[in-house]
Amino acid sequence: MTQDVEMKEQQPAPAADNSVSLISPSVLEQLKDIAALIETGAYTREVRRITRAIRWTIQIRKKLNVSVLSAFLNSAFAPGSEVHSRLASYIPKEEDQDMEVDIETSATLPSKHSLPEIEIYCYLLVLIFLIDQKRYDEAKACSSASIARIKNLNRRTIDVLASRLYFYYSLSYELTGDLAEIRGSLHALHRTATLRHDELGQETLLNLLLRNYLHYNLYDKAEKLRSKAPRFEAHSNQQFCRYLFYLGKIRTIQLEYTDAKESLLQAARKAPVSALGFRILCNKWAVIVRLLLGEIPERTVFMQKGMEKALRPYFELTNAVRIGDLELFKTVAEKFASTFSSDGTNNLIVRLRHNVIRTGLRNISISYSKISLADVAKKLRLDSPNPIADAESIVAKAIRDGAIDATLDHASGWMISKETGDIYSTNEPQIAFNSRIAFCLNMHNEAVRALRFPPNSDKEKESAEKRRERQQQEQELAKHIAEEDDDEF
Repeated sequence: MTQDVEMKEQQPAPAADNSVSLISPSVLEQLKDIAALIETGAYTREVRRITRAIRWTIQIRKKLNVSVLSAFLNSAFAPGSEVHSRLASYIPKEEDQDMEVDIETSATLPSKHSLPEIEIYCYLLVLIFLIDQKRYDEAKACSSASIARIKNLNRRTIDVLASRLYFYYSLSYELTGDLAEIRGSLHALHRTATLRHDELGQETLLNLLLRNYLHYNLYDKAEKLRSKAPRFEAHSNQQFCRYLFYLGKIRTIQLEYTDAKESLLQAARKAPVSALGFRILCNKWAVIVRLLLGEIPERTVFMQKGMEKALRPYFELTNAVRIGDLELFKTVAEKFASTFSSDGTNNLIVRLRHNVIRTGLRNISISYSKISLADVAKKLRLDSPNPIADAESIVAKAIRDGAIDATLDHASGWMISKETGDIYSTNEPQIAFNSRIAFCLNMHNEAVRALRFPPNSDKEKESAEKRRERQQQEQELAKHIAEEDDDEF
């Protein structure tokens, strides 16, 4: 499985222009403000402050360069110290360094930090910069050193930073094709996070392990890990979306198409609008699963904004399945073979051949009250050595499974269709209506569980001015929550 979840974090940002050695005061000051926010969050044990600091870092990651990082490390640690030397060794050296800017900046530096949170944040900052600069070998070394440092720390205020480091640790090894090397390390980290009751770390590491297994098509091991992992309420919407996607892939391979469809659609629905690549991949797998279930996705699924081009191969594939044309199905499968292979859906499309034949046979049974097996084989375009015998076995299996309402005259070689009854006299409309109601109720329950509320306000009567301040704080809190959901992908 060469391609997996596409997320905004995994797309390296454009390389920063290192030819300019001048330090951008605005970026450096923002990094100092972020460090101060992390320091405050560490002392007050407010994890939300550290989460906000990470979000601000993601927003300025494209502006980072060697000069800014070097100056920030000088402000955070004493030059020549062990931590400073270790982190500085991962930053590439500039040929033309403006010494005047460095001296002028160092004169206004704050006091040196000694908090582990600041050290871990600096590891994260350097690691993000190396990945964006496509220095993957240096990123591997930096990520390994950061993980070794985290193992010696047991502070709840580091959990948020650690979860991000876990992600980039796995990404750096994946970008170099060495993802299998860190499987044992991820297992050890997951055990440690479980013992320390670090639920966010458990979520992240479980998804990274599932991604690791699915990358090498180890679906049985992924399912064993998933089934035995501790269960708890999801703390991150982004990690929950990833988990649903991996669960949908596992269920699809295990032929549990109904559960797979629910997981994939839920993952696509819960993902932020900005996570376009992730939603596209979810929709690709969901289309295949719905086709395997015998459903035909609506045209609006393929016309979603920003997805038309990416879903075009699956639209043509759906059209071939809907018509029941085996020849057209083969043509589409060959035309977009490279796309299906990169998406990891090539093996699933092979399974669709039976659905195409069954759909074509259903259309034939509706159109003809009586037809010979030779004509059935001709209309289905069976290319086997003995098409009549194959047509007979296909018809017999379809009748046994209840796909068509017909009888088979083996002696004369005919398929005799029964008269189509009134579907509204059966329970099928009630079953379809009940499934839609269940889907809507489930969506409502998920929305209620995902609600977030601001801290309880005073129960006493409040003045108009206090009411306006409280409403403004609630709006800012809702805005921060929405930004978190968008930026973490």
